[in-house]
Amino acid sequence: MLTNSHGNLTTMPKIQNKINLYTPSSPISTKVVSDTPGRLRLRIAHSHRQQETMEHIADTLNAQPHVDDVRTNVDHGSIVIKYGGKNGDLEDVLATLKDLGIIFGEITEGGTEAATTVSSAVVDLNKRVRQATDGVVDIRFLFPLGLSILAVRQLIIKGLQFEIIPWYVLAWYSFDSFIKLHGITPQKPSNQAGE
Repeated sequence: MLTNSHGNLTTMPKIQNKINLYTPSSPISTKVVSDTPGRLRLRIAHSHRQQETMEHIADTLNAQPHVDDVRTNVDHGSIVIKYGGKNGDLEDVLATLKDLGIIFGEITEGGTEAATTVSSAVVDLNKRVRQATDGVVDIRFLFPLGLSILAVRQLIIKGLQFEIIPWYVLAWYSFDSFIKLHGITPQKPSNQAGE
């Protein structure tokens, strides 16, 4: 029994569970930097690199039975998660991250909120397309396919129109296609002593 400021006796109910009122206001954009069995390293988008956010993620992950250790670096936005190393454990870690509002995709340093939102929407759309087609196609295939269909349509309607293409555009496409088709790989230095 406790007394209030007026001298009356009051009873204070026990708090059974601590309620966590932390809910992310927006999805947390994250990039997988490395993924090896038993270890997952993530980089958090710059806009979510606050001490409280990173600690909340680490504390939630550390509370999971399949997670062995979590280390964070707020300055670099890095989270290293060590887990049991089984496939099921990784799926549990990813499910926990998803519950925390973390989405995976490419992140840009210092990107605007609008760019992050658009990027997140495209990543989500790509996942949905891949799921809908059972992994057969994704947006990286459908977008160029759509452009090539438009190109064929224009070719049928307007013809080749070679006379209106500037020389420098053709020169650039020639150079660019050569580089992309042949690739430039660094040559290994030959061992002169062994020859």
